[in-house]
Amino acid sequence: MRIATWNINSVRLRLGLLENFTSFFQPEVLCLQETKVQDAFFPIKEIESMGYKHVAYIGQKSYNGVAILSKYPITGVFSCDFYNQDRRHIAGLINGIEIHNFYVPAGGDEPDEKINPKFKHKLEYIKFIQKWFLENRKKDDKIILLGDLNIAPHANDVWSTKQLKNVVSHTLVERDLLISLQESFNFIDSARYFTNMEEKLYSWWSYRNKDWRKSDRGRRLDHIWASSPLEEKLRSVQIIKDARSWSKPSDHVPLILDLQQLD
Repeated sequence: MRIATWNINSVRLRLGLLENFTSFFQPEVLCLQETKVQDAFFPIKEIESMGYKHVAYIGQKSYNGVAILSKYPITGVFSCDFYNQDRRHIAGLINGIEIHNFYVPAGGDEPDEKINPKFKHKLEYIKFIQKWFLENRKKDDKIILLGDLNIAPHANDVWSTKQLKNVVSHTLVERDLLISLQESFNFIDSARYFTNMEEKLYSWWSYRNKDWRKSDRGRRLDHIWASSPLEEKLRSVQIIKDARSWSKPSDHVPLILDLQQLD
């Protein structure tokens, strides 16, 4: 089964890119973040025409929004009651795996929770996710946690860990919180499972970089984690870097995990 995650940065604006991606890479399950559309205007017919007959989504006008597109039935769909009633999480059961799709707050520009409420909200959100999993799920459950987590946790997940150490998304407090979340539930970071820590790995490049490929100042903000019972099913990971060069692209690119179907 092929599972993908992509912060599409407006699903209606990038329907053409979505169609191209799904046609070529054929993920059976695709989780989107920043859909930026109210539920009444979600492009369900267009997405169903791409082969995704099972779709779960929650959204709001111009901000946030998450969706799960699947070629298999989705059951038990729900969204956790997170802070501020933001549309940042949706989950459901697909082929015996509970898939959690998250869009973690970006956190603003100032990495100080005392003066920046957006940064404080981001840190609280990560803590709440950890608390929710520890209180509501077991470590031997079959779970995929994925999405735009808006944190690059390791040194080689950014172009310069020295220059970005005080930049939101790579501060020590964020990195420690995300790693704590991962380790508290024994999640496997699939991208790093297949790529050693010495290799640079990115999924996001700023719109401010006119020649993003030449400067290559990226960050790995998008993640797919698997609970430990799924480890033997993991097969490969791809980051579709070329998507950053598509016409009118998102600043994020898709991340794909291939895994063997459960018995």
